Amino acid sequence: MPKPRHEVADVLRLYGDAFLKERPQSKRVRSIINLLKICRTSALGGHLDYCPKCDWKKPSYNSCRNRHCPKCQTMVKEKWIEQRQEELLPVPYFHCVFTLPHEFNPIILQNKKVMLTLLFKAVNETLTGFAKHKNWKLEGQPGFIAVLHTWAQNLTDHFHLHVIIPAGVLRGDEFIRSPREDFLFPVPALKSVFAAKYRDHVMKAFTDGKLCFYRDTKHLSEPPAFKRLLNSTKKKKWNIYLKRAFGGPEHVLEYLGRYTHRVAISNHRIKSINNGKVIFTVRDRKKDKTKCITLSAHEFIRRFLLHILPKRFMKIRFYGFLSHKNKKTALAIIRKSLGVNPPAPPPDENIIEKILRLTGKDITRCPKCNGLLSVRKLSEFELSRAPPKR
Repeated sequence: MPKPRHEVADVLRLYGDAFLKERPQSKRVRSIINLLKICRTSALGGHLDYCPKCDWKKPSYNSCRNRHCPKCQTMVKEKWIEQRQEELLPVPYFHCVFTLPHEFNPIILQNKKVMLTLLFKAVNETLTGFAKHKNWKLEGQPGFIAVLHTWAQNLTDHFHLHVIIPAGVLRGDEFIRSPREDFLFPVPALKSVFAAKYRDHVMKAFTDGKLCFYRDTKHLSEPPAFKRLLNSTKKKKWNIYLKRAFGGPEHVLEYLGRYTHRVAISNHRIKSINNGKVIFTVRDRKKDKTKCITLSAHEFIRRFLLHILPKRFMKIRFYGFLSHKNKKTALAIIRKSLGVNPPAPPPDENIIEKILRLTGKDITRCPKCNGLLSVRKLSEFELSRAPPKR
């Protein structure tokens, strides 16, 4: 992909300080904003690539490595996908999405750690319960990966889990395949059970005093008002998407990679930053087309910050026979049951070799004369003279 013309960091550099004066944020959020602003700039240090043959030179600055940064996820994602290769099974996989009604959004935004943990818990209990029920002819332990997303295309809050689940379960020393390759569980029943479990968990959290309410949700701290909110969600549509992910295991891994390390918006979607406005693209899935929307810079920043996760909150979780404590033993049993060997381990390569494989670019060679580049650390003097990021 060509380098994007505009970045989230550009919006933060131009309008972040004014936004923080208008809407003060916590120390942690301010720190994340600052990291994104200085990512790959002289503020974080760096090195100089130079060619002794033709005198070509280019500084490279260090990354912030924050998980909310659009520029810092590619290599992390590739490393994560490589680690998953050893867990692939030669069976069909299903992609499932569990979405919460928007009535919960104000409470979630004020209680992210509790409410989103309960989302993972309800999904785990729902899928595990269905896999063990005799009606679906599996009656065993499933294994699946759940990935949290908190946004819609327009950057508003939209809380949902993407789940990738192999079509089968571990029962004793045997892997039981799903009897139908195009069907896993009935969606209407999944909706009903998931909705009931999530409501029950949220009600218990409320009763145990684990939820906080302030500003526009303060009235919900009263039990009658909170119960009315929960009851209102019984009439709402709980969206669950469940469909087979087509292609072999490698295709499933590539498919999963689309979801694991995304942030709320990629830099490539930003088309313009000018006069206090940000224009970016959104995908209209119903009409299958892309369009542009315009937000004020402050509204763009406000929406982007909605998706900062609590400290150390795990947005990717593994369950059942794919959980970290089970998978080594469980996968060996499953492969023995299926009569297959484990996939080949990922290539043993350094970062230079990895970039060459992924991008076709040899970062050890001069782009001007193809000579071998030399590298040295940038001095403090050189860093102080580096041009500021636009």
